[in-house]
Amino acid sequence: DRTSTAVVARRSLSSQTQVDATLGFAGSYAVAGKGSGTLTWLPAAGRVIREGQVLYRVDNASPVFLLYGTVPAWRALSVGVTGADVTQLNRDLVALGYADSADVAELGWDFFSWETRYALELLQAHLGVVAPAGALPLGQAVFEPSAIRVTSVTGSLGGSASGAVLSATSARRAVTVALNADQQTEVTAGDKVSVTLPDGSTTPGRVASVGKVASGSGSSATISVQVALKHPSAVAGLDQAPVEVAITTGSVASALVVPVDALLARAGGGYAVEVTGAGGHHLVRVSVGVFDDAAGLVQVTDTALAAGQRVVVPAL
Repeated sequence: DRTSTAVVARRSLSSQTQVDATLGFAGSYAVAGKGSGTLTWLPAAGRVIREGQVLYRVDNASPVFLLYGTVPAWRALSVGVTGADVTQLNRDLVALGYADSADVAELGWDFFSWETRYALELLQAHLGVVAPAGALPLGQAVFEPSAIRVTSVTGSLGGSASGAVLSATSARRAVTVALNADQQTEVTAGDKVSVTLPDGSTTPGRVASVGKVASGSGSSATISVQVALKHPSAVAGLDQAPVEVAITTGSVASALVVPVDALLARAGGGYAVEVTGAGGHHLVRVSVGVFDDAAGLVQVTDTALAAGQRVVVPAL
């Protein structure tokens, strides 16, 4: 067989796991109406709705609007009530510029005060809410954790405003990986990734979350891994696009490295490399560390090798 040589080098090395993934939007939300009335306006699929904007309209064009919060709307809110739902309402009104944070803090973030009522009246006037001003009846607002992007409209014009109205995701771009369950221990939140897009370009990101519960069974079992993109604008216009993710699962600085194909399996186990030079050819036993599949290199340790030596590799 034809052979060539490669230089033993010292450099930083990273190990990576290559996986197929899908580029889309994070999260999944079902927007349900809590009030009465008839649906008279609905948004189109793909529309992004943010804090303080209209989700849909009922009866005589009365708006149902989006506010941010993790506690779902479950009761009417008015002056004097307290609770976590009031806290998120107050934070929404401050964020939208209708309430002063110092005034709200003095009166209590979880308290529906005169400041809350006044600020809510301003928001309702801006949206065209006729009544009741200064109170929030159940069904007039929907609380979701963030801005939403409508994926489908489940309600219908002329239908009841009570029940399922919209399905949505967040407006935040994300990459979803269905990772083989036996690779779960190789990936952790915070790992750096490189995402290869359909046009061949790459963009960086980080692992945002790793699922705990597998879907499927046996060798087909997978866990869901969410990847957050560092530059979401790089993927504008793409949705449900197939991508490839290289997840950096380990790294080492100033490692002694050789090409992976320089490794020779030893009869008693372990590896060696064939060193060549002025003194001829001889085998040197090595222990292996981090594999960098993308670069085709491997870290070697516990060895008499030195940077600058040459090792035998198969010829191209």
